[in-house]
Amino acid sequence: MSESPHLLVERTDHIVTLTFNRPESKNAFDLEVLVRLWDAWKMIDEDPEIRCAILTGAGGDFCAGSDLKQMHGNNEGNPWFERFKEDPDLHWKAMLRHYSLKKPLISAVEGTALAGGTEFLLATDIRVASETAVFGLTEPRLGLFPLGGSTVRLPRQIPHTIAMEMLLTGRVVKAREAKEMGLVGHVVPAGEALAKAQEIASKIVANGPLAVQAIKQSAK
Repeated sequence: MSESPHLLVERTDHIVTLTFNRPESKNAFDLEVLVRLWDAWKMIDEDPEIRCAILTGAGGDFCAGSDLKQMHGNNEGNPWFERFKEDPDLHWKAMLRHYSLKKPLISAVEGTALAGGTEFLLATDIRVASETAVFGLTEPRLGLFPLGGSTVRLPRQIPHTIAMEMLLTGRVVKAREAKEMGLVGHVVPAGEALAKAQEIASKIVANGPLAVQAIKQSAK
């Protein structure tokens, strides 16, 4: 359907890397990205040879959230929109709000990870950020509600008072502060987030796959 996929899927041994690929818009996600993500999650879970996944972004950014112009515009005639007619829950499953991935998911973040970008981050198990990374649930600045599950996930993952401040003010935090509050686990030099994520993924796939999946399921 698209000559240049807005989500790249690369497989190396037992690891699949998904890359947001709209660098001209800081990888803001559109309908195509969500459809391809949902298809990718299913593929990852259904293939026993895949043991771990990495989510990252092209062009020095992770994801700037939703492409508001497209997502709230008239999408009749958009071939990707037909999939949403068939499955009205597709966007929630793509964002891992109504679907729990069975395999470990690592995020490798460079640059912008705002609004929906931070919401995707919150759905990942292990998080690596470069020194360039910035995070924030900026939806309230635009009079919007963060629909990807962050009002539940964020207060469970970091101290309640910090989570509520981020949610209610929409403030942006840099990588070092994000690590101090426990939002990310690693901060690395610019350009090295994916390499660090791959290092961690290699350690995961060296373990027993059934044990790894059972541990993830139990830790939900």
